Amino acid sequence: MKTDIQIAQEAVMEPIAKVAASIGISEDDLEFYGKYKAKLSDELMEKTKSNPDGKLILVTAINPTPAGEGKTTTSVGLGQAFGKLGKKAVIALREPSLGPCFGIKGGAAGGGYAQVVPMEDLNLHFTGDFHAITSANNLLAALLDNHIQQGNELGIDPRQVVWKRCLDMNDRVLRNIVVGLGNKMDGMVREDHFVITVASEIMAILCLADDMEDLKKRLGRIIVAYNFEGKPVTADDLQATGAMAALLKDALKPNLIQTLEHTPAIVHGGPFANIAHGCNSVRATKTALKLADYVITEAGFGADLGAEKFFDIKCRKAGLKPDAVVLVATIRALKYNGGVAKEDLSNENLEALKKGIVNLEKHIENLQKYGVPVVVTLNSFVTDTKAETDFVETFCKERNCEFALSEVWEKGGEGGVALAEKVLETLETKESNFKVLYDDELSLKEKIETVAREIYGADGVTYTPAADKELKRITELGMGNLPVCMAKTQYSLSDDPKKLGRPSGFTIQVREVYVSAGAGFVVAINGAIMTMPGLPKKPAAFGIDVNENGVITGLF
Repeated sequence: MKTDIQIAQEAVMEPIAKVAASIGISEDDLEFYGKYKAKLSDELMEKTKSNPDGKLILVTAINPTPAGEGKTTTSVGLGQAFGKLGKKAVIALREPSLGPCFGIKGGAAGGGYAQVVPMEDLNLHFTGDFHAITSANNLLAALLDNHIQQGNELGIDPRQVVWKRCLDMNDRVLRNIVVGLGNKMDGMVREDHFVITVASEIMAILCLADDMEDLKKRLGRIIVAYNFEGKPVTADDLQATGAMAALLKDALKPNLIQTLEHTPAIVHGGPFANIAHGCNSVRATKTALKLADYVITEAGFGADLGAEKFFDIKCRKAGLKPDAVVLVATIRALKYNGGVAKEDLSNENLEALKKGIVNLEKHIENLQKYGVPVVVTLNSFVTDTKAETDFVETFCKERNCEFALSEVWEKGGEGGVALAEKVLETLETKESNFKVLYDDELSLKEKIETVAREIYGADGVTYTPAADKELKRITELGMGNLPVCMAKTQYSLSDDPKKLGRPSGFTIQVREVYVSAGAGFVVAINGAIMTMPGLPKKPAAFGIDVNENGVITGLF
Protein backbone atom coordinates (compact mmCIF):
# COMPACT_ATOMS: atom_id res chain seq x y z
CA MET A 1 0.00 0.00 0.00
CA LYS A 2 1.27 3.46 -0.88
CA THR A 3 1.69 6.10 1.80
CA ASP A 4 -0.91 8.84 2.17
CA ILE A 5 1.42 11.44 0.71
CA GLN A 6 2.26 9.22 -2.28
CA ILE A 7 -1.44 8.73 -3.02
CA ALA A 8 -2.06 12.47 -2.66
CA GLN A 9 0.88 13.45 -4.87
CA GLU A 10 -0.18 11.03 -7.62
CA ALA A 11 -3.75 12.38 -7.64
CA VAL A 12 -4.98 14.33 -10.65
CA MET A 13 -6.68 17.39 -9.21
CA GLU A 14 -9.36 19.42 -10.95
CA PRO A 15 -8.88 23.19 -11.13
CA ILE A 16 -10.63 24.58 -8.10
CA ALA A 17 -12.89 26.71 -10.32
CA LYS A 18 -14.32 23.49 -11.81
CA VAL A 19 -14.86 21.98 -8.34
CA ALA A 20 -16.61 25.18 -7.26
CA ALA A 21 -18.83 25.16 -10.35
CA SER A 22 -20.16 21.72 -9.34
CA ILE A 23 -21.97 23.37 -6.42
CA GLY A 24 -22.95 26.53 -8.28
CA ILE A 25 -20.06 28.84 -7.35
CA SER A 26 -18.83 31.12 -10.12
CA GLU A 27 -15.23 32.27 -10.56
CA ASP A 28 -16.30 35.76 -9.50
CA ASP A 29 -17.02 34.38 -6.03
CA LEU A 30 -13.58 32.81 -5.62
CA GLU A 31 -10.35 34.38 -4.46
CA PHE A 32 -7.65 32.12 -5.91
CA TYR A 33 -4.57 30.86 -4.07
CA GLY A 34 -3.07 29.10 -7.09
CA LYS A 35 -4.95 26.55 -9.24
CA TYR A 36 -6.20 24.26 -6.49
CA LYS A 37 -7.08 26.47 -3.52
CA ALA A 38 -9.46 29.39 -3.17
CA LYS A 39 -11.23 31.46 -0.57
CA LEU A 40 -14.96 32.03 -0.77
CA SER A 41 -15.99 35.66 -1.11
CA ASP A 42 -18.21 37.55 1.32
CA GLU A 43 -20.49 38.25 -1.65
CA LEU A 44 -21.13 34.52 -2.12
CA MET A 45 -22.29 34.19 1.47
CA GLU A 46 -24.60 37.15 1.01
CA LYS A 47 -26.00 35.75 -2.26
CA THR A 48 -26.72 32.30 -0.86
CA LYS A 49 -28.08 33.21 2.58
CA SER A 50 -31.71 32.75 1.49
CA ASN A 51 -31.04 29.26 0.07
CA PRO A 52 -32.61 26.37 2.01
CA ASP A 53 -30.27 24.52 4.35
CA GLY A 54 -29.04 21.04 3.50
CA LYS A 55 -28.83 18.20 6.01
CA LEU A 56 -26.06 18.48 8.61
CA ILE A 57 -24.18 15.28 9.47
CA LEU A 58 -21.60 15.26 12.28
CA VAL A 59 -18.80 12.68 12.24
CA THR A 60 -17.30 11.87 15.64
CA ALA A 61 -15.49 8.91 17.21
CA ILE A 62 -14.66 6.86 20.27
CA ASN A 63 -11.67 7.95 22.38
CA PRO A 64 -8.53 7.91 20.22
CA THR A 65 -5.99 5.12 20.70
CA PRO A 66 -2.59 4.29 19.17
CA ALA A 67 -4.49 1.75 17.05
CA GLY A 68 -6.12 4.56 15.05
CA GLU A 69 -9.78 5.33 14.39
CA GLY A 70 -9.90 7.29 11.10
CA LYS A 71 -12.47 9.99 11.83
CA THR A 72 -11.27 12.47 9.20
CA THR A 73 -10.74 9.62 6.74
CA THR A 74 -14.35 8.57 7.30
CA SER A 75 -15.62 12.15 6.93
CA VAL A 76 -13.82 12.55 3.60
CA GLY A 77 -14.78 9.08 2.37
CA LEU A 78 -18.43 9.65 3.28
CA GLY A 79 -18.44 12.86 1.24
CA GLN A 80 -16.90 10.99 -1.69
CA ALA A 81 -19.50 8.23 -1.31
CA PHE A 82 -22.35 10.77 -1.50
CA GLY A 83 -20.79 11.87 -4.79
CA LYS A 84 -20.77 8.26 -6.02
CA LEU A 85 -24.49 8.13 -5.29
CA GLY A 86 -25.08 11.33 -7.28
CA LYS A 87 -25.81 13.46 -4.22
CA LYS A 88 -24.80 17.09 -3.88
CA ALA A 89 -22.50 17.01 -0.84
CA VAL A 90 -19.85 19.22 0.71
CA ILE A 91 -17.35 18.35 3.44
CA ALA A 92 -16.65 20.98 6.12
CA LEU A 93 -13.43 20.33 8.04
CA ARG A 94 -10.86 22.05 10.25
CA GLU A 95 -7.41 23.11 9.09
CA PRO A 96 -4.45 21.12 10.50
CA SER A 97 -2.00 22.61 12.97
CA LEU A 98 1.75 22.49 12.44
CA GLY A 99 2.12 21.30 16.05
CA PRO A 100 0.91 17.71 15.61
CA CYS A 101 2.08 17.66 12.00
CA PHE A 102 5.71 17.87 13.18
CA GLY A 103 4.98 16.25 16.53
CA ILE A 104 3.31 12.90 16.96
CA LYS A 105 -0.10 12.87 15.29
CA GLY A 106 0.81 13.71 11.71
CA GLY A 107 -1.40 15.62 9.31
CA ALA A 108 -5.17 15.95 9.23
CA ALA A 109 -6.16 15.50 5.60
CA GLY A 110 -7.68 12.03 5.87
CA GLY A 111 -5.86 8.94 4.68
CA GLY A 112 -5.52 6.31 1.99
CA TYR A 113 -7.98 6.95 -0.83
CA ALA A 114 -10.12 9.26 1.30
CA GLN A 115 -8.10 12.47 1.47
CA VAL A 116 -8.44 16.16 0.76
CA VAL A 117 -5.85 17.68 -1.54
CA PRO A 118 -3.46 19.41 -2.05
CA MET A 119 -2.36 17.49 1.05
CA GLU A 120 1.05 19.13 1.59
CA ASP A 121 -0.37 22.65 1.25
CA LEU A 122 -3.18 21.91 3.70
CA ASN A 123 -0.87 20.41 6.31
CA LEU A 124 1.73 23.18 6.08
CA HIS A 125 1.03 26.88 5.41
CA PHE A 126 -2.22 26.48 3.39
CA THR A 127 -3.73 29.96 2.86
CA GLY A 128 -2.01 31.55 5.86
CA ASP A 129 -5.02 31.58 8.20
CA PHE A 130 -3.07 30.27 11.19
CA HIS A 131 -0.29 32.78 10.60
CA ALA A 132 -2.87 35.58 10.61
CA ILE A 133 -4.38 34.30 13.86
CA THR A 134 -0.92 34.02 15.44
CA SER A 135 -0.07 37.57 14.31
CA ALA A 136 -3.32 39.03 15.65
CA ASN A 137 -2.85 37.25 18.98
CA ASN A 138 0.73 38.47 19.36
CA LEU A 139 -0.09 42.01 18.23
CA LEU A 140 -2.52 42.20 21.13
CA ALA A 141 0.19 40.91 23.48
CA ALA A 142 2.65 43.50 22.17
CA LEU A 143 0.14 46.35 22.56
CA LEU A 144 -0.61 45.21 26.09
CA ASP A 145 3.05 45.21 27.16
CA ASN A 146 3.65 48.49 25.33
CA HIS A 147 0.76 50.09 27.22
CA ILE A 148 2.30 49.06 30.54
CA GLN A 149 5.70 50.38 29.40
CA GLN A 150 4.32 53.71 28.13
CA GLY A 151 2.83 54.83 31.45
CA ASN A 152 0.09 52.26 32.11
CA GLU A 153 -2.82 54.70 31.90
CA LEU A 154 -5.31 51.85 32.42
CA GLY A 155 -3.66 50.78 35.67
CA ILE A 156 -3.03 47.23 34.49
CA ASP A 157 -1.74 44.97 37.24
CA PRO A 158 1.25 43.11 35.69
CA ARG A 159 0.54 40.24 38.09
CA GLN A 160 -2.92 39.87 36.60
CA VAL A 161 -2.13 39.76 32.88
CA VAL A 162 -4.15 36.81 31.49
CA TRP A 163 -3.48 37.22 27.75
CA LYS A 164 -0.85 34.77 26.47
CA ARG A 165 1.28 34.82 23.37
CA CYS A 166 0.91 31.97 20.88
CA LEU A 167 2.82 29.91 18.35
CA ASP A 168 1.57 27.14 16.04
CA MET A 169 4.19 24.66 17.18
CA ASN A 170 4.67 22.17 20.02
CA ASP A 171 7.24 23.97 22.20
CA ARG A 172 7.08 23.09 25.89
CA VAL A 173 9.82 25.55 27.00
CA LEU A 174 7.49 28.45 26.14
CA ARG A 175 4.75 27.38 28.57
CA ASN A 176 6.14 29.50 31.40
CA ILE A 177 8.64 32.26 30.62
CA VAL A 178 9.86 35.63 31.89
CA VAL A 179 9.71 38.67 29.59
CA GLY A 180 11.13 42.15 29.89
CA LEU A 181 14.62 41.16 31.05
CA GLY A 182 17.31 43.70 30.27
CA ASN A 183 17.26 47.42 30.93
CA LYS A 184 14.35 49.78 31.60
CA MET A 185 13.66 50.29 27.88
CA ASP A 186 13.07 46.55 27.41
CA GLY A 187 9.75 46.58 29.22
CA MET A 188 8.50 45.54 32.64
CA VAL A 189 9.79 42.20 33.91
CA ARG A 190 6.90 39.79 34.41
CA GLU A 191 5.93 36.17 34.05
CA ASP A 192 4.38 35.29 30.69
CA HIS A 193 3.12 32.21 28.86
CA PHE A 194 2.56 30.77 25.38
CA VAL A 195 -0.28 28.61 24.13
CA ILE A 196 -0.37 26.78 20.81
CA THR A 197 -2.22 28.84 18.18
CA VAL A 198 -5.15 26.40 18.04
CA ALA A 199 -5.79 27.17 21.74
CA SER A 200 -5.79 30.94 21.21
CA GLU A 201 -9.07 32.69 21.91
CA ILE A 202 -8.66 34.39 18.54
CA MET A 203 -8.87 30.98 16.86
CA ALA A 204 -12.15 30.37 18.69
CA ILE A 205 -13.42 33.85 17.82
CA LEU A 206 -12.63 33.40 14.13
CA CYS A 207 -14.48 30.07 14.15
CA LEU A 208 -17.58 31.42 15.91
CA ALA A 209 -17.89 34.85 14.23
CA ASP A 210 -20.72 35.40 11.72
CA ASP A 211 -19.05 38.24 9.79
CA MET A 212 -16.57 41.08 10.15
CA GLU A 213 -18.89 43.12 12.36
CA ASP A 214 -19.37 40.19 14.72
CA LEU A 215 -15.63 39.42 14.60
CA LYS A 216 -14.75 42.95 15.72
CA LYS A 217 -17.29 42.87 18.57
CA ARG A 218 -15.83 39.59 19.79
CA LEU A 219 -12.23 40.78 19.47
CA GLY A 220 -13.06 43.93 21.41
CA ARG A 221 -14.51 41.88 24.31
CA ILE A 222 -11.32 39.87 24.88
CA ILE A 223 -10.17 40.26 28.49
CA VAL A 224 -6.39 40.71 28.47
CA ALA A 225 -5.75 41.61 32.11
CA TYR A 226 -7.24 43.04 35.29
CA ASN A 227 -6.36 46.43 36.74
CA PHE A 228 -5.24 47.17 40.28
CA GLU A 229 -8.90 47.44 41.30
CA GLY A 230 -9.61 43.96 39.96
CA LYS A 231 -11.67 45.19 36.99
CA PRO A 232 -11.19 43.62 33.52
CA VAL A 233 -9.18 45.34 30.80
CA THR A 234 -10.21 44.48 27.23
CA ALA A 235 -8.75 44.65 23.74
CA ASP A 236 -11.10 47.58 23.08
CA ASP A 237 -9.56 49.38 26.07
CA LEU A 238 -6.15 48.94 24.43
CA GLN A 239 -7.48 50.23 21.07
CA ALA A 240 -6.29 46.96 19.51
CA THR A 241 -9.49 45.76 17.83
CA GLY A 242 -9.21 47.43 14.44
CA ALA A 243 -5.63 46.37 13.79
CA MET A 244 -6.36 42.77 14.79
CA ALA A 245 -9.38 42.72 12.49
CA ALA A 246 -7.23 44.01 9.63
CA LEU A 247 -4.84 41.08 10.12
CA LEU A 248 -7.80 38.67 10.10
CA LYS A 249 -9.64 40.15 7.11
CA ASP A 250 -8.74 37.35 4.68
CA ALA A 251 -8.49 34.61 7.30
CA LEU A 252 -12.20 35.14 8.04
CA LYS A 253 -13.09 33.79 4.59
CA PRO A 254 -13.54 29.99 4.30
CA ASN A 255 -11.19 27.98 2.08
CA LEU A 256 -12.29 25.65 -0.72
CA ILE A 257 -10.27 22.61 -1.82
CA GLN A 258 -11.27 19.10 -3.02
CA THR A 259 -11.12 15.42 -2.18
CA LEU A 260 -9.26 12.84 -4.28
CA GLU A 261 -12.59 12.32 -6.08
CA HIS A 262 -13.17 16.09 -6.55
CA THR A 263 -15.87 16.46 -3.89
CA PRO A 264 -15.86 20.09 -2.65
CA ALA A 265 -14.28 20.51 0.79
CA ILE A 266 -14.59 23.74 2.78
CA VAL A 267 -11.71 23.72 5.26
CA HIS A 268 -11.58 26.58 7.75
CA GLY A 269 -10.39 27.15 11.31
CA GLY A 270 -8.74 24.59 13.52
CA PRO A 271 -9.22 24.64 17.30
CA PHE A 272 -8.16 21.42 19.06
CA ALA A 273 -10.97 19.64 20.90
CA ASN A 274 -8.87 18.63 23.91
CA ILE A 275 -7.89 22.22 24.80
CA ALA A 276 -10.35 24.32 22.75
CA HIS A 277 -13.81 23.87 21.20
CA GLY A 278 -12.71 21.56 18.39
CA CYS A 279 -14.96 22.56 15.47
CA ASN A 280 -14.45 24.22 12.10
CA SER A 281 -15.84 27.71 11.56
CA VAL A 282 -19.51 28.58 11.78
CA ARG A 283 -19.10 30.53 8.51
CA ALA A 284 -17.80 27.44 6.72
CA THR A 285 -20.56 25.18 8.02
CA LYS A 286 -23.35 27.66 7.32
CA THR A 287 -22.02 28.39 3.83
CA ALA A 288 -21.78 24.67 3.08
CA LEU A 289 -25.39 24.18 4.21
CA LYS A 290 -26.50 26.81 1.68
CA LEU A 291 -24.50 25.21 -1.17
CA ALA A 292 -25.26 21.51 -0.77
CA ASP A 293 -28.01 19.05 0.09
CA TYR A 294 -25.72 17.19 2.51
CA VAL A 295 -22.92 18.63 4.66
CA ILE A 296 -20.49 16.31 6.42
CA THR A 297 -18.55 17.97 9.22
CA GLU A 298 -16.45 16.61 12.07
CA ALA A 299 -15.48 17.52 15.59
CA GLY A 300 -12.09 16.75 17.07
CA PHE A 301 -11.02 13.68 19.07
CA GLY A 302 -13.69 11.52 20.76
CA ALA A 303 -17.35 12.35 21.19
CA ASP A 304 -16.76 13.22 24.87
CA LEU A 305 -14.80 16.26 23.69
CA GLY A 306 -15.48 17.25 20.08
CA ALA A 307 -19.13 16.22 19.77
CA GLU A 308 -20.04 17.63 23.19
CA LYS A 309 -18.52 21.00 22.25
CA PHE A 310 -20.03 20.89 18.75
CA PHE A 311 -23.47 20.52 20.34
CA ASP A 312 -23.14 22.59 23.51
CA ILE A 313 -21.00 25.45 22.16
CA LYS A 314 -21.11 25.64 18.35
CA CYS A 315 -24.72 24.58 17.76
CA ARG A 316 -25.95 26.56 20.78
CA LYS A 317 -24.18 29.74 19.63
CA ALA A 318 -24.85 29.41 15.89
CA GLY A 319 -28.38 28.01 15.97
CA LEU A 320 -27.34 24.85 14.09
CA LYS A 321 -29.45 21.68 14.30
CA PRO A 322 -27.62 18.49 13.27
CA ASP A 323 -29.70 15.84 11.50
CA ALA A 324 -27.54 12.76 12.18
CA VAL A 325 -24.30 11.66 13.83
CA VAL A 326 -21.82 9.12 12.49
CA LEU A 327 -19.79 7.53 15.30
CA VAL A 328 -16.50 6.01 14.10
CA ALA A 329 -14.80 3.04 15.77
CA THR A 330 -12.41 0.28 14.80
CA ILE A 331 -12.20 -3.32 15.97
CA ARG A 332 -8.53 -2.68 16.77
CA ALA A 333 -9.27 0.35 18.97
CA LEU A 334 -12.03 -1.48 20.84
CA LYS A 335 -9.67 -4.40 21.54
CA TYR A 336 -7.04 -1.90 22.72
CA ASN A 337 -9.64 -0.53 25.14
CA GLY A 338 -10.12 -4.13 26.24
CA GLY A 339 -6.48 -4.41 27.29
CA VAL A 340 -4.79 -5.87 24.19
CA ALA A 341 -1.26 -4.62 23.44
CA LYS A 342 -0.82 -2.70 20.20
CA GLU A 343 1.34 -5.42 18.62
CA ASP A 344 -1.35 -8.08 19.25
CA LEU A 345 -4.35 -6.21 17.81
CA SER A 346 -4.32 -8.16 14.54
CA ASN A 347 -5.35 -11.38 16.30
CA GLU A 348 -9.03 -12.24 16.76
CA ASN A 349 -9.96 -11.67 20.40
CA LEU A 350 -13.68 -11.59 21.14
CA GLU A 351 -13.15 -11.46 24.90
CA ALA A 352 -11.09 -8.28 24.64
CA LEU A 353 -13.61 -6.86 22.19
CA LYS A 354 -16.47 -7.49 24.65
CA LYS A 355 -14.43 -5.84 27.40
CA GLY A 356 -13.41 -2.80 25.33
CA ILE A 357 -16.72 -2.14 23.57
CA VAL A 358 -17.96 -0.40 26.71
CA ASN A 359 -16.13 2.69 25.44
CA LEU A 360 -18.30 2.66 22.31
CA GLU A 361 -21.36 1.98 24.46
CA LYS A 362 -20.78 5.11 26.56
CA HIS A 363 -20.34 7.29 23.47
CA ILE A 364 -23.59 5.93 22.00
CA GLU A 365 -25.43 6.73 25.23
CA ASN A 366 -23.91 10.23 25.32
CA LEU A 367 -24.87 11.07 21.74
CA GLN A 368 -28.42 9.82 22.24
CA LYS A 369 -28.82 12.34 25.08
CA TYR A 370 -28.77 15.09 22.43
CA GLY A 371 -31.73 13.61 20.53
CA VAL A 372 -29.85 13.08 17.24
CA PRO A 373 -30.01 9.73 15.36
CA VAL A 374 -26.73 7.79 15.56
CA VAL A 375 -25.07 5.63 12.90
CA VAL A 376 -22.08 3.60 14.09
CA THR A 377 -19.47 2.77 11.46
CA LEU A 378 -16.51 0.45 11.76
CA ASN A 379 -13.50 1.73 9.87
CA SER A 380 -12.53 -1.63 8.37
CA PHE A 381 -9.08 -3.27 8.64
CA VAL A 382 -8.04 -6.44 6.78
CA THR A 383 -7.32 -8.12 10.14
CA ASP A 384 -10.94 -7.73 11.30
CA THR A 385 -12.79 -11.07 11.44
CA LYS A 386 -16.44 -11.72 10.64
CA ALA A 387 -17.11 -12.83 14.21
CA GLU A 388 -15.73 -9.55 15.57
CA THR A 389 -17.64 -7.41 13.07
CA ASP A 390 -20.89 -9.32 13.66
CA PHE A 391 -20.52 -8.85 17.41
CA VAL A 392 -20.18 -5.05 17.06
CA GLU A 393 -23.11 -4.84 14.61
CA THR A 394 -25.41 -6.77 16.96
CA PHE A 395 -24.22 -4.68 19.91
CA CYS A 396 -25.11 -1.43 18.10
CA LYS A 397 -28.50 -2.57 16.86
CA GLU A 398 -29.46 -3.66 20.38
CA ARG A 399 -28.84 -0.04 21.40
CA ASN A 400 -31.07 1.49 18.69
CA CYS A 401 -28.13 2.47 16.48
CA GLU A 402 -27.80 1.95 12.77
CA PHE A 403 -24.61 0.21 11.65
CA ALA A 404 -22.44 0.13 8.53
CA LEU A 405 -18.94 -0.93 7.57
CA SER A 406 -16.61 1.64 6.02
CA GLU A 407 -13.77 0.75 3.65
CA VAL A 408 -12.98 4.25 2.46
CA TRP A 409 -9.27 4.14 3.36
CA GLU A 410 -8.75 1.31 0.89
CA LYS A 411 -11.46 2.01 -1.70
CA GLY A 412 -12.27 5.72 -1.47
CA GLY A 413 -15.87 6.74 -2.12
CA GLU A 414 -16.82 3.26 -3.34
CA GLY A 415 -15.86 1.88 0.06
CA GLY A 416 -18.21 4.33 1.78
CA VAL A 417 -21.36 3.67 -0.25
CA ALA A 418 -22.83 1.29 2.34
CA LEU A 419 -22.29 3.91 5.04
CA ALA A 420 -23.70 6.70 2.86
CA GLU A 421 -26.80 4.63 2.11
CA LYS A 422 -27.28 3.93 5.82
CA VAL A 423 -26.94 7.65 6.62
CA LEU A 424 -29.46 8.53 3.88
CA GLU A 425 -31.89 5.92 5.20
CA THR A 426 -31.47 7.31 8.72
CA LEU A 427 -32.12 10.87 7.53
CA GLU A 428 -35.30 9.73 5.81
CA THR A 429 -36.70 7.52 8.58
CA LYS A 430 -35.52 9.05 11.84
CA GLU A 431 -36.22 12.58 13.02
CA SER A 432 -33.62 14.61 14.85
CA ASN A 433 -34.91 16.15 18.07
CA PHE A 434 -31.71 17.99 18.88
CA LYS A 435 -31.32 19.61 22.28
CA VAL A 436 -28.29 20.85 24.23
CA LEU A 437 -27.17 19.08 27.39
CA TYR A 438 -27.63 21.96 29.84
CA ASP A 439 -29.43 25.30 30.11
CA ASP A 440 -27.68 28.67 30.03
CA GLU A 441 -29.25 29.55 33.39
CA LEU A 442 -27.32 26.90 35.32
CA SER A 443 -24.29 28.09 37.29
CA LEU A 444 -20.83 27.49 35.84
CA LYS A 445 -20.17 24.78 38.41
CA GLU A 446 -23.47 23.08 37.56
CA LYS A 447 -22.54 23.12 33.86
CA ILE A 448 -19.09 21.67 34.53
CA GLU A 449 -20.56 19.00 36.77
CA THR A 450 -23.28 18.14 34.25
CA VAL A 451 -20.67 17.46 31.56
CA ALA A 452 -18.47 15.53 34.01
CA ARG A 453 -21.29 13.31 35.27
CA GLU A 454 -23.39 12.90 32.12
CA ILE A 455 -20.68 12.69 29.45
CA TYR A 456 -17.58 11.45 31.27
CA GLY A 457 -19.36 9.27 33.85
CA ALA A 458 -17.58 10.95 36.78
CA ASP A 459 -18.85 10.74 40.36
CA GLY A 460 -18.17 14.44 40.84
CA VAL A 461 -15.78 17.36 40.38
CA THR A 462 -13.12 18.89 42.61
CA TYR A 463 -11.71 22.39 42.15
CA THR A 464 -8.36 23.90 43.07
CA PRO A 465 -8.64 27.07 45.18
CA ALA A 466 -7.49 29.14 42.17
CA ALA A 467 -10.19 27.61 39.92
CA ASP A 468 -12.84 28.15 42.59
CA LYS A 469 -11.84 31.79 42.99
CA GLU A 470 -11.88 32.42 39.23
CA LEU A 471 -15.33 30.86 38.80
CA LYS A 472 -16.66 33.28 41.41
CA ARG A 473 -15.00 36.25 39.69
CA ILE A 474 -16.37 35.29 36.26
CA THR A 475 -19.85 34.94 37.73
CA GLU A 476 -19.58 38.32 39.47
CA LEU A 477 -18.56 39.86 36.13
CA GLY A 478 -21.94 38.73 34.73
CA MET A 479 -20.66 35.88 32.57
CA GLY A 480 -22.01 32.94 34.51
CA ASN A 481 -24.54 32.26 31.73
CA LEU A 482 -21.81 31.23 29.23
CA PRO A 483 -21.31 27.58 28.19
CA VAL A 484 -18.24 25.70 29.38
CA CYS A 485 -15.36 24.42 27.25
CA MET A 486 -13.72 21.50 29.02
CA ALA A 487 -9.98 21.06 28.41
CA LYS A 488 -9.28 17.37 29.09
CA THR A 489 -7.18 14.47 27.87
CA GLN A 490 -8.55 12.93 24.68
CA TYR A 491 -7.39 9.41 25.55
CA SER A 492 -9.91 8.65 28.28
CA LEU A 493 -13.44 9.51 29.31
CA SER A 494 -11.84 10.55 32.61
CA ASP A 495 -9.08 13.13 33.11
CA ASP A 496 -6.50 10.33 33.45
CA PRO A 497 -5.22 9.15 30.03
CA LYS A 498 -4.43 5.70 31.42
CA LYS A 499 -8.05 4.88 32.30
CA LEU A 500 -9.33 3.17 29.15
CA GLY A 501 -12.70 1.62 28.35
CA ARG A 502 -15.51 3.02 30.47
CA PRO A 503 -13.95 4.07 33.77
CA SER A 504 -16.06 4.52 36.91
CA GLY A 505 -15.53 5.65 40.47
CA PHE A 506 -13.49 8.71 39.53
CA THR A 507 -13.72 12.47 39.98
CA ILE A 508 -12.64 15.21 37.58
CA GLN A 509 -10.26 17.84 38.91
CA VAL A 510 -10.63 21.38 37.56
CA ARG A 511 -7.16 22.83 37.87
CA GLU A 512 -7.62 26.22 36.21
CA VAL A 513 -10.47 28.33 34.83
CA TYR A 514 -10.51 31.36 32.57
CA VAL A 515 -13.11 33.20 30.54
CA SER A 516 -12.91 33.64 26.78
CA ALA A 517 -15.27 36.60 26.74
CA GLY A 518 -14.91 37.21 23.01
CA ALA A 519 -15.47 33.58 22.04
CA GLY A 520 -18.32 33.39 24.52
CA PHE A 521 -17.39 30.47 26.75
CA VAL A 522 -15.55 29.61 29.96
CA VAL A 523 -12.59 27.24 29.73
CA ALA A 524 -12.15 24.68 32.52
CA ILE A 525 -8.75 22.94 32.45
CA ASN A 526 -8.94 19.43 33.88
CA GLY A 527 -6.17 17.20 35.17
CA ALA A 528 -2.74 17.54 33.60
CA ILE A 529 -3.81 18.77 30.13
CA MET A 530 -1.52 21.45 28.65
CA THR A 531 -2.49 24.30 26.31
CA MET A 532 1.04 24.24 24.86
CA PRO A 533 1.96 20.64 23.94
CA GLY A 534 5.52 19.32 23.81
CA LEU A 535 7.31 17.22 21.20
CA PRO A 536 7.85 13.47 21.67
CA LYS A 537 11.31 11.86 21.87
CA LYS A 538 11.21 11.12 18.14
CA PRO A 539 9.09 13.87 16.51
CA ALA A 540 7.42 13.29 13.14
CA ALA A 541 9.64 16.17 11.94
CA PHE A 542 12.56 13.71 11.81
CA GLY A 543 10.96 11.98 8.83
CA ILE A 544 9.90 15.04 6.81
CA ASP A 545 12.07 16.27 3.94
CA VAL A 546 11.99 17.91 0.51
CA ASN A 547 13.97 16.60 -2.48
CA GLU A 548 15.85 18.44 -5.21
CA ASN A 549 12.66 18.63 -7.28
CA GLY A 550 10.76 20.37 -4.50
CA VAL A 551 8.69 17.27 -3.64
CA ILE A 552 7.90 16.97 0.08
CA THR A 553 8.20 13.53 1.67
CA GLY A 554 7.38 12.12 5.10
CA LEU A 555 4.03 13.82 5.73
CA PHE A 556 1.37 11.23 6.59
